[in-house]
Amino acid sequence: MNPLAEFNHATESEALSLITPCVAIPAWVENLVAARPYATVDVLQHYASQLTLDWGRNELNQALSAHPRIGEKAQGSSKEAALSKGEQSAVDTQNSALTLALVQGNADYEARFGRVFLIRAKGRSGEDILGELKRRLNNSPAEEEAEALEQLRQITLLRLEGVFAS
Repeated sequence: MNPLAEFNHATESEALSLITPCVAIPAWVENLVAARPYATVDVLQHYASQLTLDWGRNELNQALSAHPRIGEKAQGSSKEAALSKGEQSAVDTQNSALTLALVQGNADYEARFGRVFLIRAKGRSGEDILGELKRRLNNSPAEEEAEALEQLRQITLLRLEGVFAS
């Protein structure tokens, strides 16, 4: 059976556990599971994307509880930790100057915005991430919340895409 057929026919508990690692927002996961069955992965992705448009500060804070700082390796052996490690694999932790700059950037960001810096790391180098971190430090709180939510949407939908890749 293909991944979508398995998801469509899974028990509620199995379906929830399959997509929970995409994002730590239970309502999104539950709504996606409740709307089964999906005719195609594109239909599933479209609905999942539509559900992300309702996210705000509360959902961002919920989701950040499962995200390590950029440049830090996720701890544990959970599926979320494995996804995070893979997404951040392009960050060269052997480059001590980059590592120190990310540590300082993370500290500056958290002091300014009161939360962990969130960025879609997949497909970006450590230098690209650092550049974005520095740029986003100039955002207003409202601008930064909007950018962080957009990054969260991208991360979530990429992870969901990975679940259903066959």
